[in-house]
Amino acid sequence: MPGSQDFTLDPRNEGVLVYQNGDLVPRHEAVVSIFDAGFVLGDGVWEGLRLHRGRLLFLDAHLDRLLEGAKAIALDIGLTRDELVAALRRTCAENAMESGVHIRLMVTRGPKKAPNQDPRNALGRPTIVIVAEYKEPSEEIVTRGLALATSAIRCTPKEMFDMRLNSHSRLALIRALLDVIPKGADEALMLDPKGFVSSCNATNFFFVKDGEVRTSTGEYCFNGVTRANAIALCRDNGIAIRLGDFGLEEVHRADEAFVTGTFGGLTPVREIDGHVLPAPLPGPVTQRLRALYAELKDRDGDD
Repeated sequence: MPGSQDFTLDPRNEGVLVYQNGDLVPRHEAVVSIFDAGFVLGDGVWEGLRLHRGRLLFLDAHLDRLLEGAKAIALDIGLTRDELVAALRRTCAENAMESGVHIRLMVTRGPKKAPNQDPRNALGRPTIVIVAEYKEPSEEIVTRGLALATSAIRCTPKEMFDMRLNSHSRLALIRALLDVIPKGADEALMLDPKGFVSSCNATNFFFVKDGEVRTSTGEYCFNGVTRANAIALCRDNGIAIRLGDFGLEEVHRADEAFVTGTFGGLTPVREIDGHVLPAPLPGPVTQRLRALYAELKDRDGDD
């Protein structure tokens, strides 16, 4: 079964224009060099954003993360923050898009002299691509929920591979998902190096017990914009929340659980490692947070 990234195909996407290094080109003409550092090595950073009622949601937080990631890998994007915003708006405007749109902003180190690892062999022209598509989460997933299974592939500390860096290199996360697909899971639940529950392979993980929302400390998981919003919504609306180190046995006894991500928002979980969670989907706390998140989206924008 598809995971939290499941969406309904929209025929309008066949005609979208893709932003590529300042040009807007038809989807089938958008290509990069086989010598591009992103293709050769996964050397780059990216962001996923939502266009909602004409506004780019939580834009500052997304750009902060993108620019911090680029700085961490010494990648000169070649555009200012304002120029990136202008490129995003231009892409949406040229496609006459207003809402229900998912945007992928990707920046790589660009073409290299040869396909090797050394970043000093880059030619100094980053590749910037913006793909805007009509994508809405599957409505069915809210009542069906996700099935999670724990993967043997673990999250890593920042000294090895920093999970908080939104890089193009996703192979470890793909391996985690491949590890649990044969178990019938939609997504992989990943532990940190100490054996505590950290993250899913594509989303951040939360669970609820006795009305209290619980999630990892964040030390080894994605620096999720939606995760931060969910935590803030709990704190601002009197919903008990605790960040900490939680073992699998605690998660298996959860009343409800959900995952967060830019595309799906808050997506309910129905079972973890074969343990079916008792609350009807979406659970009461999950449902309240989904409603609060919908209100937050209506209030937020890039203005």
